[in-house]
Amino acid sequence: MKKIFVAALLASAALSAVPAMAQVKQTREQILFYTSDWKGERFPDGRPKVPDDLLKRAVDCTIEDVWGYLRQHGYRNQYEGGWMMLHDDRPFAGRALTVQYMPQRPDMTAAITAEGKKEGRVSGHNSWPIAELQDGDLYIADGYGKSVEGTLIGSNLGNGIYGKSHNGFVFDAAIRDQEENREIKGFNGFYRSVDPSAIRDMEMTGINVPIRIGRATVLPGDLVLAKRDGVLIIPAALAEDAISTAEFIKLTDDYNFQLNLANKNGGSVEGGWDEKKFAGFKQYMAEHPEKVKMSKAEFDKMYNQFYDRMMHPRPGGGGL
Repeated sequence: MKKIFVAALLASAALSAVPAMAQVKQTREQILFYTSDWKGERFPDGRPKVPDDLLKRAVDCTIEDVWGYLRQHGYRNQYEGGWMMLHDDRPFAGRALTVQYMPQRPDMTAAITAEGKKEGRVSGHNSWPIAELQDGDLYIADGYGKSVEGTLIGSNLGNGIYGKSHNGFVFDAAIRDQEENREIKGFNGFYRSVDPSAIRDMEMTGINVPIRIGRATVLPGDLVLAKRDGVLIIPAALAEDAISTAEFIKLTDDYNFQLNLANKNGGSVEGGWDEKKFAGFKQYMAEHPEKVKMSKAEFDKMYNQFYDRMMHPRPGGGGL
């Protein structure tokens, strides 16, 4: 028995002496830990795979309407604005592939380079995330706001991003070759600044890790909505309800706008929802079925919830 105990101790000591494998790319288990609320389909790497249909529907929603839903559900740190876009008239959305950058230090760079060599990675470290992109992904990176020598991509990497994802990027950092990136058909990006310098003294330290974009927190697989006014980070597990709610609010707003423009809303410029107004709304929707992007079941659920709130208000209750 004593020999068995000693052998076990020696084996344990030997295992503990083996250094843990470095992980620049977060493991599937780590991603599952951070995104445990998501119950739908996932990519092989573990990221939530928000349906393509939601990505398309998201771009037609206003940031304010989705933001309001997130606030009501306790997500208050999901927006960042005031940056630049390649094409500010073309909103876009995608599934987050998150990337973390930090100021470079030689020992850290040497360790990451060695790991990449073992994994068969090629080219510069800032190209590694591009190789991970899937169709519909959005490359979103925390570059700690660096501008001069903080250019995460030029036009070659820009073409690489679009070729892999058929989507765009969001960088809390700079880009170079803005003019050539604008020429990539279908490509768009949201970024802090533009500079002609090449990237220097920056290190890519994590792929698919939790990151911060300005005042917003991003997890891998989040639905990222980028519009002229800013970028909104929508948790994957809330994406469907958030988008459906925002779509329904837009429908009620559209109807209300028509009443206001025709001077038929009386003193209730924003409210005044009574039986007559609800009847008019149902008639308006029957005449404009093309405005409804959600399923009939989703619309009916939203309508009943809205009707109940407006017709039977509760103390402290809000809208949708």
